[in-house]
Amino acid sequence: MANASGFLTPTMRISSSIGINRSGFFNPDVISKRIRCSTTSQGVESSAPPESRVPRLVSKGCKLVGCGSAVPQLQISNDDLAKIVDTNDEWISARTGIRNRRILTGNESLTGLAVEAAQKALQMAEVEPDDVDLILLCTSTPEDLFGGAPQIQKALGCKGNPLAFDITAACSGFVLGLVSASCYIRGGGFKNVLVIGADSLSRYVDWTDRGTCILFGDAAGAVLVQACDSEEDGLFGFDLHSDGNGNRHLNAGIQENETDHALGTNGSAIGFPPNRSSFSCIKMNGTEVFRFAVSIVPQTIEASLAKAGLGHSDIDWLLLHQANQRIIDGVATRLEVPKDRVISNLANYGNTSAASIPLALDEAVRSGKVKQGQTIAAAGFGAGLTWGSAILRWG
Repeated sequence: MANASGFLTPTMRISSSIGINRSGFFNPDVISKRIRCSTTSQGVESSAPPESRVPRLVSKGCKLVGCGSAVPQLQISNDDLAKIVDTNDEWISARTGIRNRRILTGNESLTGLAVEAAQKALQMAEVEPDDVDLILLCTSTPEDLFGGAPQIQKALGCKGNPLAFDITAACSGFVLGLVSASCYIRGGGFKNVLVIGADSLSRYVDWTDRGTCILFGDAAGAVLVQACDSEEDGLFGFDLHSDGNGNRHLNAGIQENETDHALGTNGSAIGFPPNRSSFSCIKMNGTEVFRFAVSIVPQTIEASLAKAGLGHSDIDWLLLHQANQRIIDGVATRLEVPKDRVISNLANYGNTSAASIPLALDEAVRSGKVKQGQTIAAAGFGAGLTWGSAILRWG
């Protein structure tokens, strides 16, 4: 079996691929019955008795056993925004459902929020940092170009140097992180995987554009995904997609900064050295993104339910990316989910991108709304364009 470092012991060649199907379930039927061990010292291949030299690959399940969240101290209301841009509370709340959002300031950092959320998730799960095998930081706004996950690993004090890396998929990031965690557990032998959604989109907002600045806030949320017996598996099915054609509707692309060309040129290449670049502010066609979401989200949840062999009546809670209350209400109506079974905290935090689903989940769990054993249909959607859903059980 592959251990947490990714190595197979002993070295194996498997004549057909080991499959994780799109529903997320490990399929042992695709493993070739003939496994050849490579003896590098002799330079020849030999057939090995599976019971003595080849480890047996066992399908594992995974479950969510802990959650946590963290938000900045500064709260910005719609009335506060009305002082800097042409808008008002009624206009914002009627179109989005948002009344407040939290913004990073001063000595606060996104990494700090992510660490706090992760610590709370570990405490709830009763898992020590040293027992974490993998950290997935779902973010599109890291505080280091090369990624922020290793800094979270350092801050948590994980002495075993577990793998930690970023997943960049904006508002879909957390769902992709959950599915990735399940694959590492089911196919790689990992036991405890931290999935953190954290974003600080306020740093990339044009605060003079009332079409976007009213929407976004900063936050972090985390869950601990743990290996379990297949009978206890808590991820029943998932569905993931992307469409690059939709990038024109929602993006924050690279832009070159204007310089005085003080560096000049090397005389052999025009435009070299290149100008320093930075990311532009968020650009969004709100009408098109709205149409995309209300159309595609019910479809992806239906697909996940079908793969899980479940129906609408099996859903205890609907938990969508907190982008716009009208989107949430529209999807709930199409799926025939009653309003009292929809989780929403959008009014208090706005769109927190990859943090929105774990933040809302954490509040719902800690308030007693979501109880152990209940089934949740979760869906993320946004930049890329990307979208995905998962049917999961809490606890």
